[in-house]
Amino acid sequence: MGYSPEVVSLQPGTQAGNPYSSVEFFHQLLQKAIRAGARDVHLKVGQPPGARVRSDLVYFRVDKIRPENTEAIARHIISDPDVARDLDKLRELDTSYSVEGIGRFRVNIYRQRGSLAVVMRVIPVKIPSLEEIGAPKAATDLAEKDRGIVLCVGATGSGKSTTLAAMLGHINQTMARHIVTIEDPIEYLHEDLSSSISQRELGADTHSFASALRASLRQDPDIVQVGEIRDSETMEIALKAAETGHLVLSTLHTPDVARTMNRIISLAEGDPEELRDRLGDSFQGVIAQRLLPRADGSGMVLAAEVLVATGSVRETIKRPVGNPPLKELMEQGVHPYGMQTFEMAVKALVRNGVVERDVARAAMGF
Repeated sequence: MGYSPEVVSLQPGTQAGNPYSSVEFFHQLLQKAIRAGARDVHLKVGQPPGARVRSDLVYFRVDKIRPENTEAIARHIISDPDVARDLDKLRELDTSYSVEGIGRFRVNIYRQRGSLAVVMRVIPVKIPSLEEIGAPKAATDLAEKDRGIVLCVGATGSGKSTTLAAMLGHINQTMARHIVTIEDPIEYLHEDLSSSISQRELGADTHSFASALRASLRQDPDIVQVGEIRDSETMEIALKAAETGHLVLSTLHTPDVARTMNRIISLAEGDPEELRDRLGDSFQGVIAQRLLPRADGSGMVLAAEVLVATGSVRETIKRPVGNPPLKELMEQGVHPYGMQTFEMAVKALVRNGVVERDVARAAMGF
């Protein structure tokens, strides 16, 4: 078990036997993790508090966590009194947590081996720009579309939420729009600048992505961000929103462009050929993401596969048989559309010395 030299000690809490009963002790832990550059904080029975620093999970030099410790932490985090009252019945919960002067966190509380565990993702207070996160140039162009569907896809922890937040930040700074976000939970807090942004959270403000998305169409939005398309009902409403002149931004847990298209087709109900026609007409682009460790050890870098809806791309979506495959169109669409495959993106990172060759080989298999 590795220990970070920066994450080494905590002052004892005020509660004898269970320092985590002290919210000050808990906040001290979070503050030290953030100062060490943590991306996530892990709190699980049987091990010390952990922090993911760069790509490694490192641990505080304190006693191992006990069941009563994670229960105390959960009570600090959970704001819903009904949930807190029936903590023994809790199996998993997505929520957020804010500490003034320290930061915001996306939180998942879950039960493992009968005890509670907590993972907290650090959310930067400042919304980063697309340039700061290394997003492809096409992300700016896609954010400026008037209508259609734009998807940001990738595995958990690949930075999808950050990319969407940066896209909304670009819109907010440059365009006068009404933006409605539907999130689980709310992560980045957007301040109204050029745009007006209404942020809704599952549980606190609405019952489901589908119901909130349906309601959003009566809220005069220009842009709707849906945290994730999880089911056929949400997919159908998102398509209708795009078809009626709205820009819809959302995510899917798919690893690349090709499997994103297959997932959309499998999600939607009805005639697949009709769906392909509708998707081909309303689709604007996909950014598929992976985060790779930098060669200099300073953190992670974004590698993105990008598909933009040109006339040829729309035809392939509608009629995949007899038209060039999407990978070939991405390879051909570098100029002027900014398209690229993962292989092209990773090779460029290696060529520029940003990513080591063995990391690229492991990520792409070349």
